[in-house]
Amino acid sequence: MKKATFLPVLTILLLASCHSKTEYDATGIFEATTVTVSSETSGKILTLDISEGDSVDIGRHVATIDTTLLALQYKQLQSQQSSTEQSSPDIAAQAAALRTQIAHQQSECDRISRLLADGAATRKQSDDAEAQLKVLRGQLDALLSTLGKNRSAISDNALALQYQKEQIEEQIAKSRIISPITGTILLKYAEPGEFATPGKPLFKMADLNNIYLRSYFTSAQLANIKIGQKVTVIADFGGDEQFEYPGTITWIAQESEFTPKSIQTNDSRANLVYAVKIAVKNDGRLKLGQYGEVRL
Repeated sequence: MKKATFLPVLTILLLASCHSKTEYDATGIFEATTVTVSSETSGKILTLDISEGDSVDIGRHVATIDTTLLALQYKQLQSQQSSTEQSSPDIAAQAAALRTQIAHQQSECDRISRLLADGAATRKQSDDAEAQLKVLRGQLDALLSTLGKNRSAISDNALALQYQKEQIEEQIAKSRIISPITGTILLKYAEPGEFATPGKPLFKMADLNNIYLRSYFTSAQLANIKIGQKVTVIADFGGDEQFEYPGTITWIAQESEFTPKSIQTNDSRANLVYAVKIAVKNDGRLKLGQYGEVRL
């Protein structure tokens, strides 16, 4: 009698256990937004003070690229700029002699004009003096124009050199590699002593405190989900060890895709699914690539 009662109870418990294991609306993999930090200049890597697994704060100086050649280029440009600026003409000094001649000729014209009025000079003398004054003034205008163009060209050359200096300064600044986010170093691609080139990856990092579950829903489930919706995320640690986390839907794909092989859906006949990102606050236990489930 006892044996007959025990078997149905055991069967019910097993069925309940199986039901709880499949009580989910979608499954997925935990991921994080990764940042690959690359070199922006060429040179030997002098320091790269990180290791995989290190936690790094935003703004931390983590690597240095050799800037010896850049520093020498900067000094050369600085010398060229100084030399160029010193070659700029002193317009006032170079025009002083002509201005003196013009002032003297103006006085001579005034003197001859008075003599002409008194009948002590001829019209030709007056015309010659005025013509000479006009020539001197023309020479001054031509000199000022030439010197002004020379100074403008020299100023433009000095400005171009200044821009080149600023470019070098920017390259030198970019030789100090700064962490763009607060996160964990996932992969390290280079070591001190290696040669870095623009675009060469140095390391990859991600903020593991704020990760998301990339889950997949069938088209029939789309009507029940929306951005900003609160859901329950269940992290599977293997065996019977599972933990629940509050999650928020932050993104829903606009186009469907074929169901990934590693993903299970409630509807085994569904070939096309929609990817959904669910933000989860990590308590330190969640790992990238870990399997998770979603319950609406």
